[in-house]
Amino acid sequence: MSLISHLSALVGATFADLGLDPSLGAVVPSNRPELAQFQCNGAMAAAKAVGRPPREIAEDVARALDMATDLKSVDVAGPGFINLTLTDEALAAWAQSMADADRLGVDPVEEPLTVVVDYAGPNVAKAMHVGHLRATIIGDSLARLFDFVGHKVIRDPHFGDWGLQMGLVIAELERRHPDWPYFDPDFTGPYPEESPVTLDDLQEIYPVASARAKEDAEFAEAARRATVELQRKRPGYLALWQHMRAVSMEDQRANFSDLGVDFDIWHGESDVADMLEPLVERLRESGVAEESEGALIVRVDEPGDKKEIPPLILVNRAGGYLYSTTDVATIWYRSEQLGADLALYVVDARQADHFTQVFRAARRASVAGNMQMEHIAFGTMNGPDGKPFKTREGGVVSLRDLIEMVEKAAMARLDEAQIATDYPPEERQRIAHQVGIAALKFGDLHANRTSDYVFDLDRFSSFEGKTGPYLQYAAVRIRSLLRKAQERDLAEGAVLPPQVEAERNLVLELLKFPEAVWRAVDTRCPHHLAEYAYGLAGVFNRFYDACHVLSEPDADRQASWLTLCRLTLDTLVRSLYLLGIEVPERM
Repeated sequence: MSLISHLSALVGATFADLGLDPSLGAVVPSNRPELAQFQCNGAMAAAKAVGRPPREIAEDVARALDMATDLKSVDVAGPGFINLTLTDEALAAWAQSMADADRLGVDPVEEPLTVVVDYAGPNVAKAMHVGHLRATIIGDSLARLFDFVGHKVIRDPHFGDWGLQMGLVIAELERRHPDWPYFDPDFTGPYPEESPVTLDDLQEIYPVASARAKEDAEFAEAARRATVELQRKRPGYLALWQHMRAVSMEDQRANFSDLGVDFDIWHGESDVADMLEPLVERLRESGVAEESEGALIVRVDEPGDKKEIPPLILVNRAGGYLYSTTDVATIWYRSEQLGADLALYVVDARQADHFTQVFRAARRASVAGNMQMEHIAFGTMNGPDGKPFKTREGGVVSLRDLIEMVEKAAMARLDEAQIATDYPPEERQRIAHQVGIAALKFGDLHANRTSDYVFDLDRFSSFEGKTGPYLQYAAVRIRSLLRKAQERDLAEGAVLPPQVEAERNLVLELLKFPEAVWRAVDTRCPHHLAEYAYGLAGVFNRFYDACHVLSEPDADRQASWLTLCRLTLDTLVRSLYLLGIEVPERM
């Protein structure tokens, strides 16, 4: 149990003894730290429920809490705020228990869920670009957070590999290379083992095919037919599709690896291809699906909708399945085959209507079971002009180019700050990569995911301010301090009651870690943990300035401070890990 949970239970029990709801005893860090360390505002809500003055209720609670041995003071302020301050002995005991614990005071959930986190969403036949970045970074952090608190997490990138984009590329390749065996309906195989197209080919072909379809109705129809025939598993198209999927995934796996991101299953739309026909028949027979203008649809509008929610199209007029169809089938698969209790869809906020349609259709079709579904929407990453981030020429920035960009910026910062100048070139390059990725991820994650943010590489890559590199450097400095202590045979020891304000503030900040984790999990917003990590680094720096650890003459006090340094390092490194950020061993 965390300190704040303990205090909330203590104050809640006091409210209960007065015949009031124990949830009114919720304790939070004080917003007036000069008055107290913690506060409870429950007396105001209690007053409305029982018709008594809030200050009177607060005073009753405070009198009862005077008996608590770990509280130094309990005061009532204003109309009924209950202010709590712990004894230094209690703070030391809580810090020691956190230092001794395996999970830094974060208790695992009592009833673990199976949680699918659907994020990244790359498409076959297209290289990953900056538009995939936020989904990948936010999704990876949420997966780490849910795993850390004890849930069984299944990470799935959910590739787009079974829709119209595949038909567009197949139709364009057939237009260019009609003599390839993939396009001969009489060819019996075997088809070539080596792919006839590279990722660079696909990068060139897809935008050309997409533009051609907008101008050439005959080509657009050929692309739709190719999509339907692929989905019906025409042998030549399927063989060509397998080549395209393989070369795309090889590049995407490399991009994910550079970002420090991995998945438990590497599924795409095609992995539920065999479920599409049974799904459609099930919905048709149950009456959930109906014919409309040659297509098969599911109506999902509900009374009380504030805007029109169009029907979900299961099968289009050409007989093809859409990604809305595969999304419903994927829900069915995740519920029945994976046994998921919760599915988090980390996707751009602009897809909100799509997920409203899909989730409602899945519930109407009774394929979701007891699985809860949430669209984890996020805003856009913008350039200095406030518009979605693009190249100077106005094109989409590839993820590979973006990673190279941040690595170069990080190396320039290392040179500028004269950091790691005498390290081997390989180690220095590795540090530049770690710093660049930290700049990229923290620049994203410190913003509320629902907000747009401006990508400012110069600011994000700085070793000063609220940045990933600043936090990495803070952790590395603590690690260096502990190495020096070890070289001098200085050992860590029992945490002593703090004597100075900077020491006391560090203990209090460390003890907030469990709540920062749970706030990030409960709101599905990693920025709460990013803010905590930045605050912890600042509080530690003030402690380090006030408490000269390596030159402290009192051996017991020095040993206590070394334990606090170790605990700060562990907490900071764990916080950054949960944000997907790696800390270099040294800088």
